[in-house]
Amino acid sequence: MVIEWLKAKVAPELREKYIQLDAEVWTAAIAQAPGYLGKEVWINPDDETEIIMIIRWASREQWKAFPLDKLAELERTFDERMGAGTYTMVEEREYHVRKFPAPKAS
Repeated sequence: MVIEWLKAKVAPELREKYIQLDAEVWTAAIAQAPGYLGKEVWINPDDETEIIMIIRWASREQWKAFPLDKLAELERTFDERMGAGTYTMVEEREYHVRKFPAPKAS
């Protein structure tokens, strides 16, 4: 499994709008993609401007196979509805989930 980790900054008064639009635009679209396993949105109680999004993918290949033209279209739609310049994507990371065999009972 691969984790797509995104960190956005948005004005506190726009945070809920951002989260709602993210669900309507981004999550609705990627949820249809092969390999999509789920998404969580985290809000920081100590920083009202910070939003973390964790997207789980079955494999890196499936995540990266999402069409680039569709990504551009989703970004345009999100920006139009949210308002250009109202948020900043400040970090994007990729994590690979490592699983180890359970210890054998003796």
